[in-house]
Amino acid sequence: MGIVATASIQSVQDHGSGVGNDIRALRRSRSMTLVDFAESLDRSVGFVSQIERGLSEPSINDLRNIAKIFDVPISFFFGENSGNSDEARHIVRAGERRTLGSSEGRLIEELLSPDLGGSFEIVRSEFAPGAALEEPLLRDTEESGYVVSGTFELEIAGKWHTLHEGDSFRFAHETHRWRNRQSVPAIVIWVISPPVY
Repeated sequence: MGIVATASIQSVQDHGSGVGNDIRALRRSRSMTLVDFAESLDRSVGFVSQIERGLSEPSINDLRNIAKIFDVPISFFFGENSGNSDEARHIVRAGERRTLGSSEGRLIEELLSPDLGGSFEIVRSEFAPGAALEEPLLRDTEESGYVVSGTFELEIAGKWHTLHEGDSFRFAHETHRWRNRQSVPAIVIWVISPPVY
């Protein structure tokens, strides 16, 4: 490969790898093979592989379909830092976080990690009064969190715990669910490995 071709691929990797990393992390978190993902998207394996490696960019229509497959809003893929690309790989500015969820769903989450390409993700979760995960959830993850404000109830392996501002938790590969029975939001910083969004 010539110097010009190498430079252009490196440029695409530097600028487009965030979305590709996120798509790869989403696919892996769902235990979906590259072949299954390509079939779900009605694209070739080579095409989706190039997107995941940052060698090509998906179209808006492809992003809509990818968002639907992984049940995330399409805006999730547009929340990357619009500033310096070197900074975007390491820094997430307060006003540039990617947001998931809505006030109607009583849970709003912001991705604090620059992308989902690492071995863990950090999420700021705001649980509105009355928010609850009704059915226990079991993920192949290790999770830890810190209650920034409010009171948050967390059930781990069938046992409920009431956590207040300043309390923290950790669990791995165990069923869990949560609720906020207070009249004010509960803010929790959540660390999940591997990333699940």
